[in-house]
Amino acid sequence: MAAKKSSGKPKNSVAAARGGKSGGGFTYKQVWEWFKSIAGTVAIFLVLRTFFVEAYRIPSGSMIPSMLVGDWLFVNKLVYGPHVPFTHMNLPGYGDPQRGDVVVFESPYQADEVPLGEDPTPTLVKRLIGMPGDTLYGRDGVVYVNGLAQRQGYTSPDQTKSDPNATSPLFDWQKKVGLKSSRFGAAPEQPKLDTWGPFVVPPGHYWMMGDNRYNSKDSRFWGFVPRANVRGRPLFVYYSYVPSDESDRVLSFITDIRWRRIGHWIK
Repeated sequence: MAAKKSSGKPKNSVAAARGGKSGGGFTYKQVWEWFKSIAGTVAIFLVLRTFFVEAYRIPSGSMIPSMLVGDWLFVNKLVYGPHVPFTHMNLPGYGDPQRGDVVVFESPYQADEVPLGEDPTPTLVKRLIGMPGDTLYGRDGVVYVNGLAQRQGYTSPDQTKSDPNATSPLFDWQKKVGLKSSRFGAAPEQPKLDTWGPFVVPPGHYWMMGDNRYNSKDSRFWGFVPRANVRGRPLFVYYSYVPSDESDRVLSFITDIRWRRIGHWIK
């Protein structure tokens, strides 16, 4: 008895019934599995970035020599309690900011940045100088905390000093909180870059300053930082290069890498 020849139609009919395509095409099941894999990867990345570790680039010289323009850092967001996006709530962390820590935080509102088209609440990195309840003041470039002069070890010895008597309308907020009398003297009538305070850091707030004191827009300009604004603590430099405006090499982010900075822990 002769065998029937296959016309090929049954195979195509079965493939079609299974939701696939003939000729080696993708099945809907494969596409769905790939989509789930990609979505899962993105979700894990967002969770890690939001609650654990985030990359941050140093855009200015306010923290020289601790951090340089062109440094890329990993920031530990879990240590002080990660911020919940689109809310004013922070989750509990396993530590609290301490005097001397380098801290990443959301800046208090800076109205002067609005006319320039800049972000009025940028994410910044500075050193924590004053804790809640501390009495702070500056005299001749030296910062005093509760009457004790703070060591200058973090500041840059090569920083270019600007006019220590410089004033700015941005200092005027200090007039409302400056002490009229104290055992450390009275606050100046007009705060200056090097001469300000004394005043007391309010509860739940911190006083932040850049290590490069004469090239740092910090708490002297925009005030105390609420605890809720704290976002994390830098860990180490994972990549660093000389910025193009400071380098004589083409594509400096590739050709002028600071190899010695890579792996540098932030202190």
